[in-house]
Amino acid sequence: MVQDVKPTRSELMKLKKRIKLATSGHSLLKKKRDGLIMEFFEILKDAKNIRSELVEDYISADEKIAVAAALDGSPSVHSAAMAVHAAPPVDVGSKNIMGVVVPRIRSESVVRHVHERGYGLAGSSARLDEAAYAYETVVDKILKAAEAETTMLRLLDEIDKTKRRVNALEFKVLPTLSSQAAFIALRLEEIERENVFRLKKIKK
Repeated sequence: MVQDVKPTRSELMKLKKRIKLATSGHSLLKKKRDGLIMEFFEILKDAKNIRSELVEDYISADEKIAVAAALDGSPSVHSAAMAVHAAPPVDVGSKNIMGVVVPRIRSESVVRHVHERGYGLAGSSARLDEAAYAYETVVDKILKAAEAETTMLRLLDEIDKTKRRVNALEFKVLPTLSSQAAFIALRLEEIERENVFRLKKIKK
């Protein structure tokens, strides 16, 4: 025979505390989700601009290198390209956006002065300098695009995780806890009525 386990007021109080905690967590997670979505759309706007500029800069650079190759000769272009030995220093770090660690990519010297490119000024032309500058600008935009788009991917992942937690609390955890609390409160009322009835019978 299964014995009827009577709930206690202590259990009800514990449940109410859990409901309060879950409600507070749900509210904080919703704020975090909304904040992340706002950050995502801000970065998306910047990323679209950077991507658009990158495409335009690449087309321009491609045209300039083609003009330099046509007028100065392909050997001159290849010689100038081979003269560049040192890659621009790129500092890859991180930053925090509402608890999400995202990349921070910085390079101070992608776009160089004409004297820093390695090829001799006597054997080069203004066309070659313009093409070199155009491609340096493209590299600079690629770094910015890489930072923005990687940040977007990480924010999207965190938004998805946060949405799942919000939904779990809203549609599963809180309704279950509330249902349990309501059931215990009802049983306690029944037990209290039974005790009052029993006391009246004893008095009689």
